[in-house]
Amino acid sequence: MIEEFSIEDRISGLIGELDDYINHYHGGSVSFVSFDGKVVKVRLGGACEDCPLSASTLHGWVEGTLRQFFPEIEAVEEA
Repeated sequence: MIEEFSIEDRISGLIGELDDYINHYHGGSVSFVSFDGKVVKVRLGGACEDCPLSASTLHGWVEGTLRQFFPEIEAVEEA
């Protein structure tokens, strides 16, 4: 039996993979908060909280990666 995962579960799983990388290499974190069908909300933490490059991480890397796999996502915002 193949289990179907919701889009929220799949988005959350991909964000978990990004979080592992960010934590390991930069000391920061990113976690899934919500998805309303168009906008994903995430929370940045750790070293990302006060980093002047956090907007680049959020939009350039997290949003860019998510939109490659989920083209229906219109934006990623910090919660």
